[in-house]
Amino acid sequence: MTTQTTGNPPAERSERRAWLREHSELGVCVLLLVLGVLVLTDALTMDVDIAQRGPIGPKTVPVVVGAGLLVIAALLAVDVLRGGRGQAETGEDVDLSEPADWRTVLLLAGVFLGSAVLIEPLGFPVAGALLFWGAAFALGSRRIDRDPIIAAGLSLVTYVVFNNLLGVPLPGGPLMGVL
Repeated sequence: MTTQTTGNPPAERSERRAWLREHSELGVCVLLLVLGVLVLTDALTMDVDIAQRGPIGPKTVPVVVGAGLLVIAALLAVDVLRGGRGQAETGEDVDLSEPADWRTVLLLAGVFLGSAVLIEPLGFPVAGALLFWGAAFALGSRRIDRDPIIAAGLSLVTYVVFNNLLGVPLPGGPLMGVL
């Protein structure tokens, strides 16, 4: 009888898992690589003949960002493969032994989705005020006397800055004639 020594498959899998665990930052490299390729592909296939008025056009920033993402992915991969490791979270106000506060996360997600749904029928000033007020409430503020006023002010200032100063049209909703 002859026996072949092909290695111990469970031991090889265990070693592979240990190597991947030690180099888990490579997952971030892959994510940055995919995002960089996606941004570059989208930028390079963009049709901008009408909008381009000079050497720097709408493609410039996405191409720079996409190339930057690829460079950062490569540099991070080299660092990780040479033994570099990210530092563990050591924030003084973060207790890593405590579970996540899913109530707050779900409240914030609901407020965000609600404002996204309401922005067309109510307009940005109203939907934005609800977004700011809802976010403050979800994060623990219970000042009913001041939070709605601050939220409305922030929303109106944001609307005016984007719509009037930057030229980015936002839906005004029923308040369009007033603003």
